[in-house]
Amino acid sequence: MRPTLETTGAECFSKALSDAEFQLLEQLGEETDPRQPGQRLKGNPASKLLTQNQSAMRDIAVQFLGPNARAVRAILFDKTADNNWPLGWHQDRTICVKRIADVAEFGPFTRKSGLLHVQPPASILEHMLTLRVHLDPCGAENAPLKVALGSHKLGLVRVDDIADAVASSEQVDCLAKPRDIWAYRTLILHASDAAQHPTRRRVLQVDFAAFDLPDPLEWAGI
Repeated sequence: MRPTLETTGAECFSKALSDAEFQLLEQLGEETDPRQPGQRLKGNPASKLLTQNQSAMRDIAVQFLGPNARAVRAILFDKTADNNWPLGWHQDRTICVKRIADVAEFGPFTRKSGLLHVQPPASILEHMLTLRVHLDPCGAENAPLKVALGSHKLGLVRVDDIADAVASSEQVDCLAKPRDIWAYRTLILHASDAAQHPTRRRVLQVDFAAFDLPDPLEWAGI
């Protein structure tokens, strides 16, 4: 069965980017520092254009989150032969915010690449969507993202329980061509191996949400 966001928590949208959007993505990809495997983007004009109104990424987010969907965090991954890292099974558990605030169930606060992050309650992550748009081909030997279908329905999974949760789920490799967008529920369990035959694999990953955080917390945005 083909994975879909509604049934399994993940879905591929083939050739989703327009020519103009792909040119923006190429521009963004040329700005990356290959020594940094993941660069958190803030204030980048290209990433803003790729996630604004009428963009392919936001159109997908609106389809599943509603008209208030907006980009709340962006990371550009650049996996190369020199930066060929593996990533074990995990959930994305932090969000990017503007300031530290004492709000029940939010914490601890940390800084990543100078940006403030915090772990929210599961109820926040359950209503978010993550989109990954591909600049380069990503075949089976080039470390595609792996997702455990349906695992987003388990809530926050204890570290000791992750292996069992993955074993009880169908696992899918998120193979992709340039312009493809993979979308998944933010809480889904996912992983990535080191590439067997590494070539450049650049991916723009954007988190979307359609709601405000409890005062005085605010999304940092992109």
